[in-house]
Amino acid sequence: MIKIENIYKRFGDHEILKGPSLSVNDGEVVAIIGPSGSGKTTLLRCINFLERADKGKLTIDDASVDFEHATKKEINQMRKQTAMVFQSYNLFKNKTAIENIMEGLIYSKKLSRNEAFKTGEKLLQRVGLGEKADAYPKQLSGGQQQRVGIARALALNPSVILLDEPTSALDPELVGEVLNTIKEMAREGQTMIVVTHEMAFAREIASRVVFMEGGVIVEEGTPEEIFENNKKERTKEFLKRITYRN
Repeated sequence: MIKIENIYKRFGDHEILKGPSLSVNDGEVVAIIGPSGSGKTTLLRCINFLERADKGKLTIDDASVDFEHATKKEINQMRKQTAMVFQSYNLFKNKTAIENIMEGLIYSKKLSRNEAFKTGEKLLQRVGLGEKADAYPKQLSGGQQQRVGIARALALNPSVILLDEPTSALDPELVGEVLNTIKEMAREGQTMIVVTHEMAFAREIASRVVFMEGGVIVEEGTPEEIFENNKKERTKEFLKRITYRN
């Protein structure tokens, strides 16, 4: 289980997160939606400690940490239980697809190169890129690069995978291949928190949908509750402006 309690984060005078709390059960897929600037990405980055939250508490499985007083050792331990998939791929340009996956296995998981290679091969097959092991990022489409990024996250065997707008940098015809990969992960029971602007995707894949605005959680519920029977006027207004994508 992942539990975030009363998390606050500001940049200068601008308070981005204003105390949202969220629990995610094992095997659950939580989609976070909302307008730009609502704090969605910052929330993910704080869970992964890419940003240091000012206040709040994070619990992953049996480990808990206070954001304000977390030590470097505690931060490293929590990071090992999460993996991030970025909207801009963040692959090492001078490494092949399989080397990008092997990197974390060798330096974080302390696997031998041979073990890391075998794991990398299996994961590339899993995301449909078995034949691209020796390709460099510049030789891959955006969708293929994102699938390598997903394989890299899976390699760490995290408690939760955090996906930040995983299709926003893709050409429209490449979105489907990435969404299908994420759907397969959901079917396999991978715990995920997904920030997305793809409303149809959120509706199909999520166990629960969270609508954020202004650094707080306005409303959350099942996809049916949020998209069909929402109770908050602001949720209704937001969804009226969104065209579902297939």
